Amino acid sequence: MSAGHPGPAAAELAKVVELVRAQRPRTVVIGHGRQAAPVAEAFAQAWDGTVLAVVGWPEEAASWLRQARRFTAGEPEAWVVAGGARGWAGMSERLRRSTGWEPGRTFGFAETAGAVAIAPPGTLEGMRGADRDGRAWRIGRNVIFPDLWEEP
Repeated sequence: MSAGHPGPAAAELAKVVELVRAQRPRTVVIGHGRQAAPVAEAFAQAWDGTVLAVVGWPEEAASWLRQARRFTAGEPEAWVVAGGARGWAGMSERLRRSTGWEPGRTFGFAETAGAVAIAPPGTLEGMRGADRDGRAWRIGRNVIFPDLWEEP
């Protein structure tokens, strides 16, 4: 793992893997901001299914179109994302405008949840993920909800 970003907390990684497995996807694509490559790598190592691609993106870009097309190529059944809120907000906005990406089939690590505050309203609605302590969350129209239906 790189020195620029720590890997995910063990509880966070375990919960994201659990959330994705519960959907029973055969294929996933993993995406990450450049600094979060270690988080994406940890998920790829923990995942026992097929990873179609691992796509990195910068925190700032003119359009993120090239990365968005790679992220949705192959029509995966689920997407897993890691990275800073700013980069994920920009990338997710491009995904919504230019691809068939569905936030309801997308799972994120703790840092990605903050994108809900800066992405256009509704962009991330339906996305789920885990915080650093392994608690699940889901994104509504403009807000993050703890997953209250989850067993403790």
